[in-house]
Amino acid sequence: MESKNIRIVVIGAVNSTLRIIKGLYRNQANIVGVMGIDETCSANVSGFVNMEPFCRSVGISFKSYTKINDDYNIELIRNWQPDLIFAVGFSQLVSQKILDIPTKATIGFHPTQLPIGRGRAPLAWLTYTGQPGASNFFVISDGVDNGPILAQEPFIVESDDHAADVEKKILNAIDNTLDKWVPKLLSGEWNPVAQHDELATYTGIRRPIDGLIDWNEPFLTTYARIRAASRPHPGAYTFVKGRKLIIWRAMPDKEAKYSGVPGRVLLVDKLGRYLVQCGDKVIWLNECEYPDALNETPRLKVGDLLGFSPQNEIAKLYKKIAKLQQEIKELKLRDVDIGKD
Repeated sequence: MESKNIRIVVIGAVNSTLRIIKGLYRNQANIVGVMGIDETCSANVSGFVNMEPFCRSVGISFKSYTKINDDYNIELIRNWQPDLIFAVGFSQLVSQKILDIPTKATIGFHPTQLPIGRGRAPLAWLTYTGQPGASNFFVISDGVDNGPILAQEPFIVESDDHAADVEKKILNAIDNTLDKWVPKLLSGEWNPVAQHDELATYTGIRRPIDGLIDWNEPFLTTYARIRAASRPHPGAYTFVKGRKLIIWRAMPDKEAKYSGVPGRVLLVDKLGRYLVQCGDKVIWLNECEYPDALNETPRLKVGDLLGFSPQNEIAKLYKKIAKLQQEIKELKLRDVDIGKD
């Protein structure tokens, strides 16, 4: 295979996928086709981006899909005759039939310092833990992010970074990695380095419900939860007066002059930020939103209590049940009286 003529196909659905397409194109790689998830089934893909406009603008063939492993899609990829496939940023598992298509390899991407942090939801876990990340391009094998690494570019995650901040760092690291590595790839360099499996760690899947805030937890746990669940993820959330409240951004309180009951709003400043008590320290809520009324600005007041108190809620339910039982009893007595008449 003449390295200058390497034929590349890209499959994906998110910002990192588009960034890789642009990086390959910028470095004059021969992208013969791109497959992106159809917008109609993108609701559950965090950070989804439509790659078609860019592909069309530079003359790259684009095909949307709903199920990547459908026979039609496999045949289309096969017809593109790729030497390399970049499969990056989508939730569907690629079948072995697709992995077997390229003449050289299928390449994946992962943003942790492999072999540390293999597995699911790497953006959220990097943000949550504050561990350093890395832009890794590796050969996809039969394990979880365990293939030999072709290129790796580290970056730092700060303790106050929210998910969107970390995502920007990932995208910048992708640019740096591709600009260094792709010219070498196109010149014929192919030097995958095996990972040290004995050092591997793994992260598990995260769901929207994992963003639920327990105000009795320590400040650091609550702060990490908010940062990790923030955009492009569904958001950390609590409840106020029975309504769901999403918290997109928060920050520590450096003065630490206030304390109170966990979940209680202690102060509202001129910028509309809310100071709330966690289990041990207070936290500023900088950006909040009602998901059921996006045009309505939350107007919390000092003294409002966020979240639910389980014992109080159970007591309310018991009261409602007792009331319903009494109403049922009265209805039955009324039916008996009517029957007598």
